[in-house]
Amino acid sequence: MSNKVNIKVVKNFGLQYAIYFVFVALVLIITIKEPSFLSLNNFRNILSMSATRVIFAMGMGAVLITGGVDLSAGRQVGLAAVISASLLQSVDYSRRMYPDMPVLPLIIPIIIAMAACGIFGFLNGVFVTKLKVPAFIATLGTMVAVYGATSLYFDRPPYGAQPIGGLDRRFSALGTGYIGFDGAYSIPYIVIIAAVVTFITWVLFNKTTYGKNIYAIGGNAEAAKVSGVNVTRTLITVYTVAGILYGLGGSLEAARTGGATNNYGNGYELDAIAACVVGGVSNLGGIGTVPGIVIGVLILSVINYGLTFINMSPYWQNVVKGAIIIAAVALDIRKYLSKR
Repeated sequence: MSNKVNIKVVKNFGLQYAIYFVFVALVLIITIKEPSFLSLNNFRNILSMSATRVIFAMGMGAVLITGGVDLSAGRQVGLAAVISASLLQSVDYSRRMYPDMPVLPLIIPIIIAMAACGIFGFLNGVFVTKLKVPAFIATLGTMVAVYGATSLYFDRPPYGAQPIGGLDRRFSALGTGYIGFDGAYSIPYIVIIAAVVTFITWVLFNKTTYGKNIYAIGGNAEAAKVSGVNVTRTLITVYTVAGILYGLGGSLEAARTGGATNNYGNGYELDAIAACVVGGVSNLGGIGTVPGIVIGVLILSVINYGLTFINMSPYWQNVVKGAIIIAAVALDIRKYLSKR
């Protein structure tokens, strides 16, 4: 009897942490092939690369926990990047989109970008709750519409569809600057911002009625409604806040990379979904944690950075990432079935 119990405990432990075992194995393989991978400088680079993706994933995670999905996330990131970059170009840049515009306070273009994405997020929530359109279809339509709106804004005279560059130094510093000593021991600003967003999200999820309502809706929307949860208002808020987070992350990503185009953010929604699923957010809704989402982002970032570091072909990188995503979803379903 005890042997059966022990086998069951080991099996449950394996299901719970299998994805982390795979992650550790990959890191060991990368390190064996290139020992210099384990360095403070690489760790700092991974954190910088992960920071904006953590912000995207926080918005996506909330949507997934409610049992929905947001395919428009990547295009909203692109919209935010184009808006913020176009409003924060250096005054002496020859191809400035708004040559006569005065220098704006750094926060204003970022707020404008966040508001624009928040509006599309609000519309997603309305389509899902009021019009009863499935989240997959509603956000797919929004994804196409946002890309069209971004392209219209991007392809403007006098320079047409030219990459937006020549960013204001203040804006570039926000994406590439740091606090502390120069080099590996410094902390990038965007990592600090991502940490603040993560903490606020954790508080909302774990210490507020709003967070409890999100989990209740994902677990059983009808039961939540009977219990007094305003499902419509909560879902609209979730999609709106997700859009605002995409706007913030998109602005910071433009600052980090030094520019933007209308194709910016393409596929980011898939990365965010993958990070959430790898981090333990159930694709069935109702399950997921903020630390898990952060870990999921870090796992995928380490894999991306590490496989590039050892010069693995981008095609093989996609194969590895796809296999990990499928494994994570399969394990999630197995965990769900084992609890029934």
